[in-house]
Amino acid sequence: MIEIELDGKKVEVAEGSMVMHAADKAGTYIPHFCYHKKLSIAANCRMCLVDVEKAPKPMPACATPVTQGMIVRTKSDKAIKAQQSVMEFLLINHPLDCPICDQGGECQLQDLAVGYGGSSSRYEEEKRVVFHKDVGPLISMEEMSRCIHCTRCVRFGQEVAGIMELGMIHRGEHSEITTVVGDTVDSELSGNMIDICPVGALTSKPFRYSARTWELSRRKSVSPHDSTGANLIVQVKNSRVMRVVPLENDAVNECWIADRDRFSYEALNGEERLTQPMLKQGGQWQTVDWQTALEYVANGLKQIKTDHGASAIGALVSPHSTLEELSLAGALVRGLGSDNIDHRLRHAEFRAAGGVRWLGTSVASLSELQRVLVVGSNLRKEHPLFAQRIRQAARKGAKVHAIASCAQLSDASAWAMTLGTTLKAEAGDWFQALADVAAAVAAETGANAPAAGQAHDAARAVAQSLLSGENKAVLLGNAAAHHADAERLLALANWIAQATGASVGYLSEAANTVGAQWVGAWPQAGGLNAGQMLAGGLKAAILLNNEPAFDSAAGLRAAQALGQAQMVVTLSPFKSNLEFSDVLLPIAPFTETSGSFANAEGRIQSFHAVVKPLGETRPGWKVLRVLGNLLGLQGFDFETSQDVLAKLQAGVGADGVAAIPAERLSNRAAEGLDLSAPAAAAAEPVTAAIYELDGLVRRAPSLQLTADGRKGNAVAAHSHADLRAEEVTA
Repeated sequence: MIEIELDGKKVEVAEGSMVMHAADKAGTYIPHFCYHKKLSIAANCRMCLVDVEKAPKPMPACATPVTQGMIVRTKSDKAIKAQQSVMEFLLINHPLDCPICDQGGECQLQDLAVGYGGSSSRYEEEKRVVFHKDVGPLISMEEMSRCIHCTRCVRFGQEVAGIMELGMIHRGEHSEITTVVGDTVDSELSGNMIDICPVGALTSKPFRYSARTWELSRRKSVSPHDSTGANLIVQVKNSRVMRVVPLENDAVNECWIADRDRFSYEALNGEERLTQPMLKQGGQWQTVDWQTALEYVANGLKQIKTDHGASAIGALVSPHSTLEELSLAGALVRGLGSDNIDHRLRHAEFRAAGGVRWLGTSVASLSELQRVLVVGSNLRKEHPLFAQRIRQAARKGAKVHAIASCAQLSDASAWAMTLGTTLKAEAGDWFQALADVAAAVAAETGANAPAAGQAHDAARAVAQSLLSGENKAVLLGNAAAHHADAERLLALANWIAQATGASVGYLSEAANTVGAQWVGAWPQAGGLNAGQMLAGGLKAAILLNNEPAFDSAAGLRAAQALGQAQMVVTLSPFKSNLEFSDVLLPIAPFTETSGSFANAEGRIQSFHAVVKPLGETRPGWKVLRVLGNLLGLQGFDFETSQDVLAKLQAGVGADGVAAIPAERLSNRAAEGLDLSAPAAAAAEPVTAAIYELDGLVRRAPSLQLTADGRKGNAVAAHSHADLRAEEVTA
């Protein structure tokens, strides 16, 4: 540690720190634009000039290393005059358009100009003009004359997103930030550039001119999409969600969120929102009141139980639903005497697991890994924030290896990070690829390999890498979890992890995949699994927050099978499943209900509604509670969603936050697996494209207009065309 004097106060900071870091520790604010704690130091705005004793001129606080006994003054005349001079130069070419700027009210330049700007300008020459650029449907670069060349956006692309989409061209006052070849900005983390831009150069295109920042109320929430559990601030005006930005939490999402977390709110106010209960009568949809709809469902379930037995009733539930909704859905089905409930809609294997599958380590520790083996994942598109953390580890020297299909490793930028050894293999060959790595590990350690494999050069390179270093992990992606040979892949991953001292875990697909397992949203006593239910095993189906045609491995075949049931009840915020449903019950999306999600590490994060439910929409847990009451079931007397969570008896994690009890978390493979048998013939596992993951992102217009959105739509359309062709052939 080094001690310096800062504005008369003694401050201790680590050797190698900058004056800016010392100021942060001391709680002293130094004005700045280009400095950002998560980005490299550029020192190109010069706004942070400070007075360092014995230095001949003011020094930039962000790029001046501390030395023992250094004396720094941030408020001296020398420092203030230097900062005022920099501000004068920054404002020379800046347009006077604060009243119409979307950044107005939350602009760093505006704030600092009040303290360091002059009351008039001495500049009389013509101001420069930078022409606007169209970089896609998410980011607006319409007023690039406002840019002050802090290069935060450029550094973000290089260092955090992993792909340099913006750069600076020309010199002097002709400098401008642009996509060099006129491309669009397509990173799945691109919206963070809007947040880190200190002026109004980069703004949100969907939010543009829709509200002023001081008109918005700000409320905390949690992302309902992937398994990161990103913390959000939802900004609201007149009971309408207007914007979503990140809430900083270093243990989860740091200060970043993915674009689907940021822009999926558009679907909340879309035309497809379901706002009243609906019944299908004579093939026509009719709106009804809640009492009529719920009594119809309750009476229908009773009748089907009487006629066909409780085993004819089942629930297909989405892992994007809250813990409370999933828990009550399970209680409802089991209260009727059935065990047919499942959240594993995209899975191809349904072996009973001994515990809750999870990440195997903390989310924050992904940034500190030194060796990583990722199996069956399109990491960057499926888990953008996990990929960002692993990318930071790679920047610090971590070796990242992958076993994945050619599509998942399509080109050098597929993961936007430097990869070590990659074993390209289609899904049916992943077991053999893991067996090869296990054989190489066994050859290096003298152990007996668990499966027949060949220690070829690539497998040996992965094995030697995993046997070196310290913090190590074997991570299974969505495709590995959905694989027809998923348990044997897990068993091999466990053997490799144990032999090399690594952790093993699942990256997990949805916001509540881990939570769904914990609350028992899968068959516990021999009930039908999702595959069996979607193949036509039910007379009455309850669909919670999902559209089987898009959210299941069965695809359009699921619609055909469910169409044979006597009653299908869809609980959804949207008008979905219209072709085969008999009842539509409008339940609240995450912004209109309270609830909890358990992320990949088992961290339970609760949230409250940020706006009133739209129309006659009701929270899903309340709808299920009332249904339980109408059916005369026990244990449906909850007053709040917190009461439901309390009954689940969550534990407390090491950092004091709610968490799934550690004894429930386990990535042990099922017993009795034969690892000596050759890999089973396996079809390509079903995974969702980045903007096809759930009903919210599928209905967000701006996300669907992105390059990833258009690509996902094309793939989905092709898959549905194949299924239709199969049906015609059959």
